[in-house]
Amino acid sequence: MKTEMTAQEAGGRISSPASWLKTWKKIGPAYLFLLPKLLLFGLFTVLPVGWTFLLSFQEYEIFDSHWIGLRNYAEAFRNEIFTGALWNTFRYTIVTVPLSILTALIIASLVFPLGHRSQTFFRASFYLPVVTSTVIVAMVWRWIFNYRFGLLNHVVGIFGMQPVDWLGQTDLALWSLMLMNVLIPPGSGILLYLAAMGSVNPSLFEAARIDGASAFQIWRKITVPLLKPTTFYLLILSMIGAFQVFTEIVMMTGGGPGNATETVVHVIYKTGFRDFEYGMASAQSVILFIIIMFIAVFQYKMLGDEGVERHKKRRNK
Repeated sequence: MKTEMTAQEAGGRISSPASWLKTWKKIGPAYLFLLPKLLLFGLFTVLPVGWTFLLSFQEYEIFDSHWIGLRNYAEAFRNEIFTGALWNTFRYTIVTVPLSILTALIIASLVFPLGHRSQTFFRASFYLPVVTSTVIVAMVWRWIFNYRFGLLNHVVGIFGMQPVDWLGQTDLALWSLMLMNVLIPPGSGILLYLAAMGSVNPSLFEAARIDGASAFQIWRKITVPLLKPTTFYLLILSMIGAFQVFTEIVMMTGGGPGNATETVVHVIYKTGFRDFEYGMASAQSVILFIIIMFIAVFQYKMLGDEGVERHKKRRNK
């Protein structure tokens, strides 16, 4: 009984006006400094996202709208162009994300043993495409893939082969876009891996060398496992970026030939800003959001902290 009274009295003291005033004096200035940013975040992020969810349940026109429930979602999944775009986006993501992360890991592993000046040079070189406009990069690759005077067909012609319409064939266009994505150096991933490698205790590598481990064994048994948090972070970011691919499609194929390179974001863009079907575009956006959220949660369960713990338990058994 005494313990209960003490807890109640303590609760009363905590919720008293004097206590709230004391707490506000400690943290109030911080919230005041955050207020402008929070207002902008709410105005330009939270509000549009919430409005998108509401629009997805409406047949929305500029001067009129009415509630139709889940009809937009049903029609979205019955639309062959949208479902085809979903399949193309899944294929694009499954192929490009693992290859980009693997490329970043291998390049970072080759650059890390070099001296400081050499590392600085390669860091800047590989990061340059990241700060270059995606539009410019896409225009360069469109010239490379050009059927008549593209660089790639020029190389193919050297070996006596016929020119290939890389972006004009339905069974080849999407693979050409995947090839472009894989061959562009993943500068952000390389920098993140180099930073993570620099934080690894060098004594681990020295102990492995003393035990007679080869360079490849050290890389596979020590470096790669210790880089797992960085790999998980890159996997999430790369997956989100691949699902939102848009600029390359607009600049290089426009979704064609036919609908061979249509992606979800490009279909959403055309539905909303070409066909002015804002309700349908909002429903498609919500579907994309749910897919990305589901995959991100699944990856966290498999590769995040819980996944690491499960792996440790299995290894201990």
